[in-house]
Amino acid sequence: MPEKTELPEENQMFEYEIAVARRADLYREADRYRMVRQVEAALRSGRREESEGKVRDGRSFFGRAA
Repeated sequence: MPEKTELPEENQMFEYEIAVARRADLYREADRYRMVRQVEAALRSGRREESEGKVRDGRSFFGRAA
């Protein structure tokens, strides 16, 4: 098996910059995923509140007696 040769310093710096950029992309992707999940949860929560039923006004269900 061939021995691993040391890369020139320029290539090491380039690989480091690629790794930093990739990490930043992963952080942005995770933030976007988290935000979408929070919005979906809020929408589901809002739908549950709406589906609980009508809010009655002050009037009774029965008609007035003559």
